[in-house]
Amino acid sequence: MSVFADEDTKLLIQGITGRAASEKTPHMIDYGTDVVAGVTPGKGGQEVAGVPVYDTVAEAVEEHPEINTSLIYVPHFAAKDAILEALNSGIEKINVTTERIPTKDMWEVMKEVDRKNATLVGPTSVGVISPDKAKIGPIGGNRAEEAYSAGQVGIISKSGGMTTETAQVVQNAGFGVSTAMDIGGDKIAGTNFVEALKMFEEDDQTDAAVMFGELGGTYENQVAEIVDELSIPVIAFITGEFTEGMPTQQYGHAGAVIRGDQDRPSHKKKILKEAGVHVVDVHHKIGDKLQKLLDE
Repeated sequence: MSVFADEDTKLLIQGITGRAASEKTPHMIDYGTDVVAGVTPGKGGQEVAGVPVYDTVAEAVEEHPEINTSLIYVPHFAAKDAILEALNSGIEKINVTTERIPTKDMWEVMKEVDRKNATLVGPTSVGVISPDKAKIGPIGGNRAEEAYSAGQVGIISKSGGMTTETAQVVQNAGFGVSTAMDIGGDKIAGTNFVEALKMFEEDDQTDAAVMFGELGGTYENQVAEIVDELSIPVIAFITGEFTEGMPTQQYGHAGAVIRGDQDRPSHKKKILKEAGVHVVDVHHKIGDKLQKLLDE
């Protein structure tokens, strides 16, 4: 199996005629993803890389009832409405690439996601990939097959670029990836580490999971509370410890803000280790740890 993206993915791309989406759509198609339709208000009747474009999600779903996943590629000021439009059209899996969505908007969106029992990955996500099955979003670029080989290791990351870097470490250690998911680095994550790990726990293909975390927030800390419920080993690398001595600096993601000790990478590493997570201090040591855990 795999998580979120698989051979049964039937993808809708909202904002497909925009520069970024129209550039990335052919990469997804070339990888083998079934991109069924796109939506851009006022652009209905056009095509992007052979994909038909509709004015509304409702029209797209009416013409293509097999659609089960949406990729959101719209500006931040329109993202909330786009996500709600997908949810109200019955789409239960949504991946959001958009950055700078207001926190209040995401809070309102997540209430509806929960009410409809849907799954949202993002915002600020570069996507999800299940090697040899489907690629949603720009994850891995136009040569994703070189970075992602199929296997039994699940990857969850706050960083888009480091999702692929982590996949390379996994591959160099002699393993492959079941699914790699960039959950994004915003204050509100549609899917957090705990939720992603529970998905991997239920996935027959996944034998181990790797977390790439960072400073800010407490999503990583929450894993310490549930790791003993998992049958698969969890390996974690938490970046950004050097920032603890530079409190006035700004770093990357909107959620990368240290408000107290619980947000510090050193604290996250400590409580994860105490809970039984296999924490590594150097990124490439993920591979060594996988070899020890999976080759035993």
